[in-house]
Amino acid sequence: MIGKTVTHYKILSKLGEGGMGVVYKAEDTKLKRPVALKFLPPELTRDSGAKERFIHEAQAASGLQHHNICTIHEIEETREGRLFICMDCYEGETLKGKVARGSLPVEEAIDLVTQVAEGLAKAHESGIVHRDIKPANIMVTKDGVVKILDFGLAKLAGVTGVTRTGTTMGTAAYMSPEQARGEDLDCRTDIWSLGVVLYEMVTGHLPFKGEHEQAVIYMILNQDPPSLAGFRSDIPDAFQQIVAKALEKDRAHRYQNVGALVNDLRTSSAPGAPPPKPKKSIVVLPFEDISPGKDNEYFSDGLTEEIITDLSKIDAMRVISRSSAMVLKGTPKSTKTIGRELNVQYVLEGSVRKAGNNLRITAQLIDATNDAHLWAEKYSGTLDDVFDIQEKVSRAIVDSLKLKFSPEQEQRMADRPIPNVHAYECYLRAKREIETFTEDGLERALRYLQKGLEIVGENAMLYAGMGYVFWQYVNIGIEQENYLDKAEECAKKAFEMDPESTQGHFLLGMIMLMGGDQQESAQHFKKVLTASPNDPDALGWLASVCFNAGKPAAAFPLIDRLLEIAPLNSLAYAKQGLARYYDGQFDLAFESLVKSHQMEPESPVSTWLCALLLGSQGRFEEAVSFVDNNVDIASKNLFAQLSVFLKRALLGDDNVSDVMTREFIATARRDRQYSCSVAGLYALLGHKEESLDWLENAVNRGFINYPFLSQHDPLLKNVRGEERFEKLMERVKVEWEHFEV
Repeated sequence: MIGKTVTHYKILSKLGEGGMGVVYKAEDTKLKRPVALKFLPPELTRDSGAKERFIHEAQAASGLQHHNICTIHEIEETREGRLFICMDCYEGETLKGKVARGSLPVEEAIDLVTQVAEGLAKAHESGIVHRDIKPANIMVTKDGVVKILDFGLAKLAGVTGVTRTGTTMGTAAYMSPEQARGEDLDCRTDIWSLGVVLYEMVTGHLPFKGEHEQAVIYMILNQDPPSLAGFRSDIPDAFQQIVAKALEKDRAHRYQNVGALVNDLRTSSAPGAPPPKPKKSIVVLPFEDISPGKDNEYFSDGLTEEIITDLSKIDAMRVISRSSAMVLKGTPKSTKTIGRELNVQYVLEGSVRKAGNNLRITAQLIDATNDAHLWAEKYSGTLDDVFDIQEKVSRAIVDSLKLKFSPEQEQRMADRPIPNVHAYECYLRAKREIETFTEDGLERALRYLQKGLEIVGENAMLYAGMGYVFWQYVNIGIEQENYLDKAEECAKKAFEMDPESTQGHFLLGMIMLMGGDQQESAQHFKKVLTASPNDPDALGWLASVCFNAGKPAAAFPLIDRLLEIAPLNSLAYAKQGLARYYDGQFDLAFESLVKSHQMEPESPVSTWLCALLLGSQGRFEEAVSFVDNNVDIASKNLFAQLSVFLKRALLGDDNVSDVMTREFIATARRDRQYSCSVAGLYALLGHKEESLDWLENAVNRGFINYPFLSQHDPLLKNVRGEERFEKLMERVKVEWEHFEV
C-alpha cells in the first residue's frame, strides 16, 4: 500500500495494525495535510446492512467536535469495495505504549483519565457509547493531549457477528459485566472500561486476568480485582474507592455518568491531583415586597426571576433556578444555612418598595461561607426604570464575582424582550396564572397577554407566552385540537418577530414533543440551552426526550445539571426517578420519587409515579395502600385517574369505564409516556389487544425506549411474545438505534 494513492490520499507509511484494521499515514493531496487512514477488515463490511449502520454510526461520531476526540473527516471506499476512515493524524503514542513501560504516577493517571472522561461526556451527551475503551484506543499527543479513537467500530464488530460479545477479540479484559452477558449497553459500560484503564495505569496490571478469554470473562462476572494497595503504598484510600465504584459489577451502583467520576477524581487526596475548580454559584432569594399595601408580590417575584434569568445566561455561573429559589420565600434560615443546604457560595437578597409609579429597590450580595457582605446598593427611580435597575443589579454581581462572559452573553443580558414596563407587568401576571394549571387561571393569563400586546404591539415573548397558555390547555385536556393549532400559530408569530426567540424555541419544542417528533423537539430545546445553559425547563424536557428514546447516556448528565440548579424542586427529582425507571433501575428510581413526593406530598404527579414504581417492583399491596392513602379517587386529574386505574389493575378489577372517559383517553393518547403506562395497565389486566393498541400509539408518539419495552417493564410481561408485540419491537429497535439526540 505504501506509495499508492487511494482516491485523493497518497499513502506514506504504516502506523499500526490491530483487530479492527490497518492504519496508514497519508497525505491529503487536495488540502496538502497529513491524515491517518484506517482500512477496515473486509469481513466487517461484507454484510451490507451492518455496513450501512456503521456508516450511520460513524457519521454521528464525526459530528462529535471535542478536543479529546479524534476528528473524523470522511468515510470512503476503495475501487475494490474496501471501507476506510480518514481522520486526523497525531504525533504521539497510544496509552498502551505508555503503560507498557510501567505504572504511571497517580497525578498523571488522573490527568489522562480526566481527559478521556471529558471526551466521553461529549459523546454520551449525544447518545453515543464507545463500547471499546482501552489503552490502544487512547492516543496521547506529544503535548499530553488525549484523543479517543475508534468510535463506532466496536458496534460494527458486534452486529456483523465477528465476535460473540460486541467487542473486538483481545479486549475482553476491558469488557463490562453487561457487555460480557450480551446485554444492551449504555454510558456505564464505558465507565467500567475507563475504571479498568485507570486501574491498569496506576498498577501496570489488569484487574482481571486469565490464560483464556473465558477465564477473564468469568473473573469479570464473579470476582473482585486485587486491591490497589497490594501494588503500591502511595495510593490514597479515596482514589481506591473511586476505582472500586467505577468497577461495580451492578451498573446501578456504578458511577452513572463520567462527570461524577471526574468530580471525585479531582477532589481525591491523590498527591499532586489538580484541585477542584467548581463554578461560582449563587441563589437569588425572592425579593421582599415592602410596599405600603403589600400588593406587589408579583412584581417582586418578577424582578427576582429576571435577575435569575440574566445570571443563568452566563456559563461560568451555577444559578439556583426560580422554582427552588421561590421555596425560600420568607425563610428564617441564615445565609450560611442556605449556602450549605444548596451548596452555593453566594446569596443575593433584597426588597422592593413600589408606591404608585415610584420604585425603591435594595440588593445585597453575601458570601454564604462566612456571612460577609460583598456589596449592598439602593436603587431609586420610577416604574419605567425597572429594566435599568434589574440590569445594574445583574452587572454588579458579575463585576463583584469577577465573572467573564462572551460578547454574545453580554448582549443577551442587555436584551429587553418586552421593552414596555406595563406590558412586561402583564407578562409577569400571566406567568403566575399559568402556574395555577386551572382553566380559570389560563383564561386570566390570556387576558393579561392580550392586554400586553395591545400596549406594546406585536412581541415575540408575549406571543410565545400566549402559545404556552394554549399548549397548557391541551396538556390539561381542554379543546385539544383547536388549542394546539393556536399554539402553533403563536410560535409562528413569535419567530416572525424574533427568529432567535428563546421562548419561541421552547414553545416549539413542547409542541413537537406533543406531536411525537422527538428528534425535532430535542433540537429546539438545545437551542434554548445554547442561549441559557441553566434553563431548568429545557434541561428537564430534553432529558425526557432522551430517556423516552432509550438514551440514558444523554439523559443522566442533563438530570445532574438540573438537580444542581433546582435542588428544591420536586419535579427535578421526579425527572430523575423517571430516567432511572426507564433505564430499569427500579430501586434507585423509587428513592428519587419518594424524595419528590416528600417535597410536595400534594403533587398528583409524584403520587402517581410512586404508586407506579411500587407496582412495577411487585409490591402490589403497598401500591394499593399508597393509592388509598394519597389519591382523591373522585378527582378528574389525569394522574389521579391513572393511579385509580393502577389500583384496579393490581386487584384484577377490569371495570375501568369510569376512568377511561373521553377526556382521559384524548389526553393520554396525546402523550407517549401516558400511553405507555396505559398499555402496561391493560397488559396487567390481560387485555392484550387494548394494551398493544396503546403501546403502538406510544411508539407513534415517540416512545422508542427499546430496552425498557423489550426487557425492563414488568407490566408488559403478558404481551411479550405476542406476534404483534414482536413486530412492533422490530420497528422500535431500528428507530431506537438510529435516534440521535
